[in-house]
Amino acid sequence: MKWQEVRELFPDQFVLVSIIQYHEEDNKKIVDEVALIRTVSEQDANKEFFRVEPGNVTSNQDFVIHLRKD
Repeated sequence: MKWQEVRELFPDQFVLVSIIQYHEEDNKKIVDEVALIRTVSEQDANKEFFRVEPGNVTSNQDFVIHLRKD
């Protein structure tokens, strides 16, 4: 499912998703395709952010991950 589709289905909500496809541009990972796992309440969003498994993320806005290269 495209990230924009998730945003349209769940506006102004946090969601937990698994990243399926992305591309990199200028030290940024741009997420293209995700698999929705579930919605996350606003109260639990911070806790979920730090508990997610690799490849899963929580978000409620644009989906751009800034990459740090050492």
